[in-house]
Amino acid sequence: MKSQRVFQIAAVLFVATVVPFALATPPDDNATCSITCTVAEIMEWEGNFPPIDLGTISSQGDSKTGSASAVLYTNGDVTITADNSSAAELSAAGGDTLHTEYKLSYDGDGVTATGGSTVDWTTYNTFLQSGSSVTHVAGDGAVQVTLEVRASNASGTLADSGNYSATQTLTAAWAS
Repeated sequence: MKSQRVFQIAAVLFVATVVPFALATPPDDNATCSITCTVAEIMEWEGNFPPIDLGTISSQGDSKTGSASAVLYTNGDVTITADNSSAAELSAAGGDTLHTEYKLSYDGDGVTATGGSTVDWTTYNTFLQSGSSVTHVAGDGAVQVTLEVRASNASGTLADSGNYSATQTLTAAWAS
């Protein structure tokens, strides 16, 4: 009888201690996944610069200035060059031209924000000939580039009346 009692007590202890653990909700189980992604070198203009209307030159010594801005996205250092051909010089249908100069500036300095140094007024045929450096600053992948144009009569001359137009093309390339 004594062994039967021990067996009964053991059975009760087993049921009281082991069965609740066996019937309990199992613990959470985790699985992990390693995820990677590569960002390519990116350099692209958000779009073209909007047109610049300089208005009307109304006297021999008059000059007109205008500007337009565009955003350049880059995650590396780039160099910007310009078209130095006659397409960038303000000219009329008859072939007459205006003294055409360009200037370039950035919203960042290349030290605390992506950007570079201002390029002061330069005639169309030498503007950015050796390029303008844009330095990328980590965490800042966009730079606002402002193109300014100035038109005037050449010294000692007076241009023919009429409409004058030009197209300036800026090209961004990876810095070497």
